[in-house]
Amino acid sequence: MKKIILSLLLLLPLSMVAQEVKIGVVRWNDITAVMPEVAAMENEMMVLQQTYQSELQSLENDYNRKYADFMAQGDSLTENIKALRMQEINDLGSRHENLSQMAQQDVQKKYEELFTPIQDKALKAIEQVGEENGFTCVFHSQQLLYTGKNCEDITDKVKAKLGIR
Repeated sequence: MKKIILSLLLLLPLSMVAQEVKIGVVRWNDITAVMPEVAAMENEMMVLQQTYQSELQSLENDYNRKYADFMAQGDSLTENIKALRMQEINDLGSRHENLSQMAQQDVQKKYEELFTPIQDKALKAIEQVGEENGFTCVFHSQQLLYTGKNCEDITDKVKAKLGIR
């Protein structure tokens, strides 16, 4: 009985080696760069960034104008008016800083919202190509240091699956 179990254990690794390992490599950036959804996403992101940039520039202009006016009139103003104007200038600075932080968060959130479906679509196509062509695994090409003869670049197959060139 021990001999049979030992024989099976020795033969098991040989049967695993006999199976062909087929590895695919995909150039992710080459795929996403030509997806039409990416161009639409980039346009939407640019509009959002320009909107925030315009508002931030307006706040900065107000701040600079009020600060310059305050400095020009500084000695002629009463202490109460000076304090009121300094508070107004500080408030503009705080609003600018808060809007800047909110803009960064909103832009990041919008990017994730727009890119996630694109990423999912590309990953689904990669998975389908992998299954259809019998790949054991598929790697992102930027993480590989060496690819041997059993490794195939499937970027063009994934593009074809997505209907892009």
